Parts: sequence; C-alpha cells; structure tokens
Amino acid sequence: MSKIYTCTLNLAIDLFIETDSLKPFVVNRTKDDDIQANGKGVNVSLVLKMLGICNTALGFKAGFTGQYIEDFLKEKEISSDFIEVPGLTRINVFTQVNDAQEEFKLVNKGPVIPNESIHQFLKQIEQLKAGDFLCVSGSLPRGISQDILVEIARRCYNQKVSLVIDSSYQEVLECLKYKPFLLKPNEEELATWFNVPINSKKDYLYYGKKLLELGAQNVLLSLGGEGAYLFSGNSILYGNSPKGKVVNTACAGDTLLGTFLGGVLKKESLSMTLKKSLAAGSSTAFRQGLTDFSDVEILEQEIAIYKET
Repeated sequence: MSKIYTCTLNLAIDLFIETDSLKPFVVNRTKDDDIQANGKGVNVSLVLKMLGICNTALGFKAGFTGQYIEDFLKEKEISSDFIEVPGLTRINVFTQVNDAQEEFKLVNKGPVIPNESIHQFLKQIEQLKAGDFLCVSGSLPRGISQDILVEIARRCYNQKVSLVIDSSYQEVLECLKYKPFLLKPNEEELATWFNVPINSKKDYLYYGKKLLELGAQNVLLSLGGEGAYLFSGNSILYGNSPKGKVVNTACAGDTLLGTFLGGVLKKESLSMTLKKSLAAGSSTAFRQGLTDFSDVEILEQEIAIYKET
C-alpha cells in the first residue's frame, strides 16, 4: 500500500495577530492572537489528516519550537520523522491591521542545517518505496543549496515515487526532467521561472502547458482570488474562487494543495477535486487558521468548473 509523506525543510511556528491599528513607537494592543504549528508541508499533513488520509511529516526540527511542532502533530495523530538540528525552528508573524485593511508578513530564516543532517535526510528519501507520494513544500533553511530539490526529484524518479513540488525556486524547472507528479505554482512563480511578465489568461494557458511539455505530469496553477487552473495531460480545467472576507492568505495555497492531493489519492474526478480544493483554500483564507471543512460544501456552490482549450 502506498504511503504519503510531506516534507517541510524549513518548519515554522506562525503567530497570527489581529489589531485595529498599528502605529510606530507606541505600545499597540492586539485584538486577537493565535499560535499555530506551521510550515507548508505541515499544513498539507493537517489537511490530509482531516480528509482521513494518514501521512508522515518529514523535515528538520530545532529546539523547543521544533519540539512544539512535533508534539502538535502527535496530538493530531500525524506521524513525523523529523531530523533534529542545532538552533531553533523559526517563528513567523502575520499581522492583520483592520483600520488600514492591510496584512503584514514577517518571515524568519530558520536554523542552519549541518551537512551531516542533509545527508541523513537524503538517505530518508532513498528509503521511500515505489508508489509512495512525497510532497515537498516551501522555502529552504540556511545551509541547504537549492540544488537539493533536483536531488530529491532524481531520487524519487529512480524509486518511482510520485513527487509533488510546491516551491518557488528556479531549480524547480531543473526537476522537470524527472517528471514530477504535480507542481503547484502561482502566477508570480511562473513569471520568475520563465523571466516574463504573466498577467493574462493567454499567459496562464501558455506557460501551464509549457510546464507539461518540460516534464511535469500535472500542474495546479493557483491564482488566489482569481481561482485556479489544472493542467493534466490534454485536459485543462479552470475554477473560480468564491467570494468572502480574506483574513489570512498564509495557508490558503497549502489547503488547496492538500485537498487536491487528497482527492487524487481517493481517485475522485479531477473536476470534483478542483472544486473542493478551491472551496477549502478559500475557507482557510476566510479565517485565521486552517479550514475545518465545515463550510466547504457551501462554498463549493459558488464555484463553477470549466474546460479550457
């Protein structure tokens, strides 16, 4: 039976703050706050678990903050196999300022990963079996070259592991020769990868198809409030995003990806999977933390899925 792994190389604890105003040089009193174990792969793990899919979280943990994340996942009955490294797992801060209708995102670098820990991680990847899924998400901590993505892709290809990549680095394009199962870019990442401005439907369709031509098996192009495109073989699907007050954009893409992967693993139709994924991603965007799926069916009613040519 296939096993599902998520990988967050740069784990994080996210501190969410809501304040009515934010002024310099004075004490600003917050209206609300919340602390969450985070990291893009961790979010995917949490979403998959809510969908009834067991999975194991991989990555590097450091200090008491890293232990907090491991303990949190254990409480959620999610397995983990983190490699312990010196230092502290980072804490990021997201501040919603109500009177200005602004969101400030302060993201820290994370610990420095020793070479021996990197080798240990790559050995972990080599233990995965044919038919397994590995979802690699997010940024890299200090001490790890961006080339590690290519090394992961090569190992997954050799071992017949289905690789999912959600990362903005240019090296993602070098991974395509190893035929990753799924990429989840946004329009900014497309523009960076191909060094062109991308701001129209024509651009989305052209460069989404281009990623397939270069080797990706599937591409889930996330456009935030504009919805998402799914490129799969000769099929292109588009779905809009439902309307609502955006509270937190930090985890919406992870929810979109986790829900989509869940639908694939359950062998649901691509159109149904895309619709549910858009609804779940929006549900997360409309609240402080990850969706609990309680409003997803309602949000699905606002979403239409179209075939593109």
